[in-house]
Amino acid sequence: MTKPIEVRNPRTGKFDYVIIPPPPRLVLQQCRRTRRVQVRWQQLGLEGRIEALQQWKEAILSGRDRLTEALVNDTGRLSGSVLEIDSFLSSIDRWCRLAPELLQESAKNTAIPFIALQQTSVPYPLVGVISPWNFPLLLSTIDTIPALLAGCAVIVKPSEITPRFVAPLITALNAVPKLHDVLTFVEGAGATGSVLIENVDLVCFTGSVATGRKVAQAAAKQFIPAFLELGGKDPAIVLESANLELATSAILWSSVVNTGQSYSAIERIYVADSIFEKFYHQLVAKAHRLELAYPTVESGEIGPIIAEKQAAVISDHLLDAVEKGAVIHCGGVIEDLGGGWWCRPTVLTQVNHSMKVMTEETFGPIMPVMPFSTVEEAISLANDSIYGLSAAVFASETEALEIAQQIDAGAISINDAGLTAIMHEGEKNPFKFSGLGGSRMGAAALKRFMRKKAILIKTNATNDPWWFENGE
Repeated sequence: MTKPIEVRNPRTGKFDYVIIPPPPRLVLQQCRRTRRVQVRWQQLGLEGRIEALQQWKEAILSGRDRLTEALVNDTGRLSGSVLEIDSFLSSIDRWCRLAPELLQESAKNTAIPFIALQQTSVPYPLVGVISPWNFPLLLSTIDTIPALLAGCAVIVKPSEITPRFVAPLITALNAVPKLHDVLTFVEGAGATGSVLIENVDLVCFTGSVATGRKVAQAAAKQFIPAFLELGGKDPAIVLESANLELATSAILWSSVVNTGQSYSAIERIYVADSIFEKFYHQLVAKAHRLELAYPTVESGEIGPIIAEKQAAVISDHLLDAVEKGAVIHCGGVIEDLGGGWWCRPTVLTQVNHSMKVMTEETFGPIMPVMPFSTVEEAISLANDSIYGLSAAVFASETEALEIAQQIDAGAISINDAGLTAIMHEGEKNPFKFSGLGGSRMGAAALKRFMRKKAILIKTNATNDPWWFENGE
């Protein structure tokens, strides 16, 4: 029998939930069963698939309170959970609206007069989605919804750290017979994910670089596509021409939203020498205004550290920075409150790239601020990383655009931060070790689940093959 996994509550520290991973043979059976029913889902047509997804959305709305409660228990935060649910529901509407145009097939003439081309696509039958713990609902469904609309069946393996949200989704799925057979969830840890990869036709993974490497290798062994979004160490560059009030507010928000537990959080800040002191003083003043969401979820803006092991990482990075000369101006301590781990917004100066807090993914509400003397130095510092997920530049628009072109990252926010969280039209690819594969945003986010087919049609009545037509 598979060993049960006890799940920790991030607010109380208690292990108050249990999941039982299925044995490998049951995962295999589920994959085979889901792949079989995918044919009916594809034959349902796009209108039928849209109708089923809209019915699922309505069923989720009916049980929204239960889903919110489950997400709060998973993550320890309320406002972020509400935002996650809202984003998830709006993504169903957005993809249902965009899919008819994006999946439209076409026929056209070619350079050879008597050969027409019909361009068509077919979905990958079975998609596996392996999602992380920081945004459990959103990152379980960000790939799932476009894949379903493309005609794929999907099996999701959520993180074993935050699995509670799955039960309300399954309850809602049971109200939509056409959908519940082609969208299923399997619970478990890495071993379950490994079996899933061996039995699907395409895998989407969000998580750490270390695990992402293993997923990529396993997918390559199966000769299937892998779309990976991995870690980030997003930089922000602030020039003298920046609006400091805007820059400090935007960077603070991006650094501490979801307690910094986001791959697109700003994790290192480079500020022009001439405005360095003014900048970090403003940042510290604003950071002091934020409160922990303790003792209740309504008490403040900063939730607990969700994964217990992440508290150790944050503590290690802070200790390493202080030992190497960094100065902490606010926060800087991992607090045990009511059994949960908490960290207040933390601003550091006197930092450099010998410190883990400037080079390794911290995944906490930590804001190290470093001065630069020239724009070239700022760009060099921003690019001095194994990561290349996102970045931000604060300056006059002309200056900011010139800098953005030179930053090695897939998405650059100008005079704001984390804009990919609210703007989904722009296609972007992760750079370096931040990921691999097609864009999660824009038209490519749906089209990557389709395999292209070219149907070449000879249009004249002759019995001769094409080379006779051309005098061969």
